[in-house]
Amino acid sequence: MNSAPRRTALVHGLAVSGAAVARQLVARGWDVVVSDDRGDDATLARAAALGLELVVAPDAAAVRRLVASADMVCPAPGVPESHVVCASALSAGVPLRTEIDLAYEWEQERPGGPRPMLGITGTDGKTTTTMLVAHLLTCAGVNAAAVGNTETPVLDVIDDASVDAFVVECSSFRLHWSEQFRCESSVWLNLAPDHQNWHVSMESYESAKARMWAYQHEGDVAIGNVDDRTVMRNLRRVEASGHLVRTFGGASGDYRRDGDWLVGPTGRLAPISALPRSLPHDVTNTAAALAVCLESGLVATDEPGLADALSTFRHPPHRIEPVGEVDGVRWFNDSKATSPHASLTAIRGFRDVVLLAGGRNKGLDIASLATESDRIRAVVCLGEAAPELVAAFEGRCPTMVASSMEDAVGMARSVARPGDVVLLSPACASFDWYPTGGYPARGEHFTRLVRSLGSDTTSGSRPSSQQGTPA
Repeated sequence: MNSAPRRTALVHGLAVSGAAVARQLVARGWDVVVSDDRGDDATLARAAALGLELVVAPDAAAVRRLVASADMVCPAPGVPESHVVCASALSAGVPLRTEIDLAYEWEQERPGGPRPMLGITGTDGKTTTTMLVAHLLTCAGVNAAAVGNTETPVLDVIDDASVDAFVVECSSFRLHWSEQFRCESSVWLNLAPDHQNWHVSMESYESAKARMWAYQHEGDVAIGNVDDRTVMRNLRRVEASGHLVRTFGGASGDYRRDGDWLVGPTGRLAPISALPRSLPHDVTNTAAALAVCLESGLVATDEPGLADALSTFRHPPHRIEPVGEVDGVRWFNDSKATSPHASLTAIRGFRDVVLLAGGRNKGLDIASLATESDRIRAVVCLGEAAPELVAAFEGRCPTMVASSMEDAVGMARSVARPGDVVLLSPACASFDWYPTGGYPARGEHFTRLVRSLGSDTTSGSRPSSQQGTPA
């Protein structure tokens, strides 16, 4: 009897996620070809560890040949939808698959049945909400893995028998080519202009996010932000198709703040005082996380440990992270804010802000930061986007242009007054000043500089809910 024919997969982009996809495909008997637009030492080392030869920077003709010989093309998350690899696959009719889609397919085939998958998407707040959902599940006795657009690809833990449930951070890059991925309980936090250097349009960006709800089964729950019109437009379509929906946020969300309490459809869930930080977006993200957990059925609505679980959560770094206090001025690292929408969320949490913003603009409306100029004492402008920021804030508040992060921290200290907040919230990517380390390198550099300013600098391991001068 003839054996089944070998199948070939082309994996383009061999960073963390691409390597995880290639590794699992090899383990499942696929012939795997790996290619990348770069051939740096780290990428070559990953290919060598997989026992595969890397095709480096193939031209368009070579890409078309690679695609034509493949039964499936798996672009890494960083490969934009307009890339020649994706265009060639679409033209040749070769399926495009992503990490989370493959993980979902293989999990459905698991002996004993698939484990629950919970999903979080949105422009901002995904990582924090993902980590909080995983934390709440773990505190309730469910061994949850926070995966996807985190430090851990789904496929790196798909074979871990100790995992009870997957909490998947769903970036638009991972959702865009999905063909079957779904979650029992999933939330769409918000949508604002971003990633226009990956998607061909905002319509494409929105459509990618909406794919999280495209393949729902009976009993799955879709959860949306009641204050976001785009999210609600998509949620209403889900409801019209007969699926269960819930909302969070605002004054009318099913899960929301009511006075000093977080409440859900069944009543009070936890006091606001239990949150380690309660800036407006913290409360909203927590309501969303509670909705995902409770609607999944993995956490009981009368779970007595919810408040304790919330109080022990630690926010991930570089997201309005308190760095310290010097001469009565509080400093915050929000380097993860690489879009104006994210930075505006941070700015609105404070009054009297000295803002450090700029970097490499991703084609977004960075001038929108000036709409909150009443909260801003001065702007220290960074990197390539500095001229845009100077123009945006002209006549609204003072601006200064820094030539380095050292320069920026010195300028901020010179203008900040006791009671002010100095906020690094760039609204831009970091690759002009930090071409290899990205936003973590930017945030870590800023943090080191601030902590070297004075002996009274403290890291604040559990910041109070009212930080700086509250909004």
